[in-house]
Amino acid sequence: MDVTIYLRWSAYATIASFIFMVLAFIFRWGFRFRLVGVTSFMTVLTVGIFGLGLGMFDRPAVEGSVRFNRVYDNGANQLVISVPVTVSPTEVEATLKQAANNYFSLGRISTDGNEQMVIRARTLVHPQPGLTKPLYLGSAYRTLGTKENDQIEIKLDRKALQELARSQPA
Repeated sequence: MDVTIYLRWSAYATIASFIFMVLAFIFRWGFRFRLVGVTSFMTVLTVGIFGLGLGMFDRPAVEGSVRFNRVYDNGANQLVISVPVTVSPTEVEATLKQAANNYFSLGRISTDGNEQMVIRARTLVHPQPGLTKPLYLGSAYRTLGTKENDQIEIKLDRKALQELARSQPA
């Protein structure tokens, strides 16, 4: 969705209402104070559309990533995503990179002095009937201040991946 078209026309309407409002004050038209409200509303609407456009960045797709869900996010620098139990090690790595790209924001801050965003991937296995065990398969570390993709460090937990492979039916 291209928000710039809506932003442009909203800005045109805001400028037109401002000019019309100035003319109303110059010629002392009776509805001039209503035009102040219209111009104020159009300004707020234009700023809102601009803000909406900022939040709609296209994020590149990472080849080999699988669908995931965000299960924990402290809003600052820690996230946990859930991946399917059928995931492979290469898919975990690609999915962690995808999550690091998707959830990066300049508004995220460090709460504990650590200037890295940590994204952990987990899945749920059932070693016995009625027992659910979370397996943390890996982590992605990304600096909070820079947007470049080359700043992402991926660490996979080999023990957890082996346990996941053992838990799957042959």
